[in-house]
Amino acid sequence: MKLTLTIFLATALTISAKAQSPDKALARVRYTFTHVTDTTQRDKPRKENMLLVTGKNASVYTSYDKLNQALNTQKQIQEQIKNQTGNGNIKIEVKSEMKAPLTQEDYFFFANEHKMITKERLFNNYLIEETAPKIDWKILKDTMSFSGVACQKATTHFKGRNWTAWFATEIPFQSGPWKLNGLPGLIIEAYDDKKEVKFEFAGLENVKDADATANSDGDVKIAAPNGGVGSVKIMGIDVSTSYLGAEIKLPADAIKTTRKELDKLKAARDKDPQGFMQAQMAANGMQGSFRSNQAPRPVGTAAVKAEVNNPIEIDDKK
Repeated sequence: MKLTLTIFLATALTISAKAQSPDKALARVRYTFTHVTDTTQRDKPRKENMLLVTGKNASVYTSYDKLNQALNTQKQIQEQIKNQTGNGNIKIEVKSEMKAPLTQEDYFFFANEHKMITKERLFNNYLIEETAPKIDWKILKDTMSFSGVACQKATTHFKGRNWTAWFATEIPFQSGPWKLNGLPGLIIEAYDDKKEVKFEFAGLENVKDADATANSDGDVKIAAPNGGVGSVKIMGIDVSTSYLGAEIKLPADAIKTTRKELDKLKAARDKDPQGFMQAQMAANGMQGSFRSNQAPRPVGTAAVKAEVNNPIEIDDKK
């Protein structure tokens, strides 16, 4: 897919959300996420590389593939801006090889405040805040090692599924993948009893102080004509790699909303993507144009949408 965004210098209107206190990032854990979204095709599960960044109090769980896509987008934009230096009307084309859908939600967990905050991006960043669910874990005596990390077993019923989790008592973080948390140690691996949803351990690294230099705001850094370094804020395209930095914090320009209101925005976007983007640009005080250069579908054919009859969260009442 290729997106073309023509940008004129403008001051974007942002609405700040009251953020939780930032926390120092201490470790990054990578997982392989496997999900049987369509039970009629169990041999074709969805797979994605995920990342958990955790500190003593806070953590954020996001798509590692999405971060790598953001890094690639940043490089594309930097190169194009450099080649158009001095032009007040900057044309940017972003080419994205999207072979599979990526997880768009980021989950922030603040243990001390018992808060779970979901971040989604629809041109702007939106935050949905809720009380973190208290998970009733049953800790067992079983032990196992995952890539040399000693773990203990725990089980629970959560969001409609029976979960097994392996947590590392020697890594004293309360976090885990997705919304799984609250054990006396980092959750290294987890899966439901049907093995329809799995979070498999893929690696762990400590966060070094040097990581503080990582881009933390989504601005694209560019070389200025005088030899210095400037930055350009790109609205509407997610190029933030802040989760690779040394802090865990909510985006400063995010808008607090409710699930109901966000679903309305999604419906408007799905109905008319180009019109939605133009309206969002206007609402943010931007002049310019947005165009999605996708190959047109043959007449009489409908958009192919991935079948999801087995969501990760299941209503126990059904």
